[in-house]
Amino acid sequence: MEQSSLFLIADEQPISLGQALRYLESSGKLESVLWEIMRQHILEQELETLEDIEISSDLIEQVVIDFRLNNQLTDSASFQTWLAQSGLDYPTFRKQISSGLKLENLKAQVTESNIQEYFIERKLFLDQVVLSRLVVEEQSLAEELKSQIIEDGAIFEQLAQEHSVAEDRVFNGMMGAISKGTLPDVLRAEIDLANPGELIGPLEVDKLWYLVRVEKLLPASLDEQLKQQLESELFEQWLEEKIQNTNVQLQVKF
Repeated sequence: MEQSSLFLIADEQPISLGQALRYLESSGKLESVLWEIMRQHILEQELETLEDIEISSDLIEQVVIDFRLNNQLTDSASFQTWLAQSGLDYPTFRKQISSGLKLENLKAQVTESNIQEYFIERKLFLDQVVLSRLVVEEQSLAEELKSQIIEDGAIFEQLAQEHSVAEDRVFNGMMGAISKGTLPDVLRAEIDLANPGELIGPLEVDKLWYLVRVEKLLPASLDEQLKQQLESELFEQWLEEKIQNTNVQLQVKF
């Protein structure tokens, strides 16, 4: 075996790079490993374009302080122990912090012009609604139960416990917060016209009949936390497109 092809030694047995790739191919993991290699390669290339952007020492130190506070590593001994257990020294740790800050700068550059448009595009799935439901198998029963609620003052929660075939009947029919984009079209259309506290239905969904009470509307807003989430999504899409458009030629025979 040529020394240049040696990848690692296991119990004094050499494993070449070609063998390692063959093992990965046999296990079905080669493609994901190559994808990750290309991901890191492209990231490093893009981050090199940010060499002119200086990350200030004050900013790095502030991030280090925040990290130590958040992880209860405020005293020097515990911090040094954590560094040792992580296989790091302080200069390497600071370099990782600096690289992370550069990556955030890259994300901002890549996504800045598209974030508002992407938010609007994703808003249907970001908007949430809190619902309670009463699900039965027959329309006539659903109509009767609705009449009992509206005309006779019957308690929705009690009827849900007694009659609903949905598993959430044990929670009085409470479904909790749900993305509007995941709701059936017929239900979402009615919710868009409803106010909190309003009873909707009966509506047929998957051959069952729903009575739905709108508890609360939770429209999404582009706050800092959501902005960071959407930036990460957009950045990963941009990075995936970069990888797909890269001509990769494997040079190792295996």
